[in-house]
Amino acid sequence: MKIGSSNLDDGQPVYVIAEIGINHNGDLDIARGLMDVAASAGCQAVKFQKRDPEVSTPEAQKSVLRETPWGQMTYLEYKYRVEFERAEYDAIDVHAKKIGIDWFASPWDLPSVEFLASYNLPAMKIASATLTDSDVVRGVAEIGIPAILSTGMSSLEEIDQAVNLFSEDSPLALLHCTSTYPLTAEEANLKAMVALGERYNRPVGYSGHETGLQISIAAVALGARIIERHITLDRAMWGTDQSASLEPRGLQTLVRDIRVVEVALGDGIKKVYESELTVRDKLRR
Repeated sequence: MKIGSSNLDDGQPVYVIAEIGINHNGDLDIARGLMDVAASAGCQAVKFQKRDPEVSTPEAQKSVLRETPWGQMTYLEYKYRVEFERAEYDAIDVHAKKIGIDWFASPWDLPSVEFLASYNLPAMKIASATLTDSDVVRGVAEIGIPAILSTGMSSLEEIDQAVNLFSEDSPLALLHCTSTYPLTAEEANLKAMVALGERYNRPVGYSGHETGLQISIAAVALGARIIERHITLDRAMWGTDQSASLEPRGLQTLVRDIRVVEVALGDGIKKVYESELTVRDKLRR
């Protein structure tokens, strides 16, 4: 499976996705700044979230009042306030090409699937929240481009139903995920990622919401081909995902350490290295 120019096979670099989501707070300059941070850190992709607020917002939530940096507004008004439309995504597309990074998004409703399909994207992401929305999953599957399915808060039966909407030869990867913010180590359950790979025979990875780096690094050691982490310019910024996101230095450290682990994993063939020969001659009897 390939995403853009990146190959997800074993032995190839782990595909690192910087999840911007809605941490841009509706500000295109913040979005472009986060894209620059991701490219500078060595990520292969940035990801956004795309919604048609009228369709994707639950009816019971639409009129609920919410305090925001822009004053008190209904939840639906807030969703429109932070949502990017055609002009912003056109600018994102241009900027991604300029800095040499993949971009794509997770559609939260069928109109957003159709919106994103109008771009020449290298992949599309199915969020954990929409895994049971068969219209969205089927819509992504029918486009035929590589798809990444996040499996947070989902049972195996629900994942089976989503995977079965794709043909056997469809380019599909699955991300193990626990949808708590922030994630605790006790609920990371990284061995479930390995189990997903064995069950579905698809590339697997990890989408993390923890505050540190250790769990994501461990996922690479266990065979993750994709790592996705939320990013922010500052965890103190307003927004529900900011506190579980990586700041620029943390993202740089994550990518650096992933690349070290990749090299350290080696090829699995036990051998005597030339650098060991003088030590062997000195210590062996």
